[in-house]
Amino acid sequence: MKIGKKWLATLALTVGVGLLVSACGSGGQQASGGSAAPAGDSKVYVVGTDAAYPPFEKMEADKITGFDIDVIQAVADAGGFKIEVKNTGWDPLFDGIDKGNVDLGISAVTITDERKQKYDFSEPYFDANQLILLPEDTTVTKLADLKGKKIGVQSATTGEQVVKKAFGDTYEGIKGFDDTPSAVDDFFVGRVDAVVADNAVLQDYAKKVKDKKFKLIKDDSFEVEHYGIMVKKGNADLLNKINQGLKTIKENGKLKEINEKYFGQ
Repeated sequence: MKIGKKWLATLALTVGVGLLVSACGSGGQQASGGSAAPAGDSKVYVVGTDAAYPPFEKMEADKITGFDIDVIQAVADAGGFKIEVKNTGWDPLFDGIDKGNVDLGISAVTITDERKQKYDFSEPYFDANQLILLPEDTTVTKLADLKGKKIGVQSATTGEQVVKKAFGDTYEGIKGFDDTPSAVDDFFVGRVDAVVADNAVLQDYAKKVKDKKFKLIKDDSFEVEHYGIMVKKGNADLLNKINQGLKTIKENGKLKEINEKYFGQ
């Protein structure tokens, strides 16, 4: 998703767990955690995330939890380095990496050609696609059917990008939000006619809400997106550690275990 962010204050994502994208705003709370590191490697890498995008990341009391958090902790454990996870928010995550205050970012960040010009990404760890949240009685079957309608998106995400690609950068019907929960809130009070966001986020919401009428549809024109762990351009040493840890948890089944924990079989 995230190209840019996240969720669910009303819709209803650790510390020792580690760490948010699309094709993509929650303040400065933080949590810290670590993993075993090889002798002599005492550096603690700061992981930034936007903990408002369940099931990938969210705040539970004073802890950051979620799929991404479990993944980055497992990567750190397998790669032999220590981490401290901070809830930076979405835009500050990118700014923190730019300024060196954040070493790596994981927050359902979609790997895009545009982002790769400024940042380096790990191998993909999750595949996603966009879905459209609509009223239950809608006749809409694809994004193009929403021409002239108000569409909610999280700003700086792949959801925003696909809407702009379909209707143009100056489309007056697009409404950007700091996080996806706010877009969904406005949908249910009638301020927007639809919301475009990542499939796992909207599906997680759908599993939890029983008292609202809606449907989720997929437009076959939406491309598959790949989430990656982001570092500053040229930080090859850290990127190699991340990729080694990621390779290990893919091979030993840990990544599959985490995936099944949050998304089922």
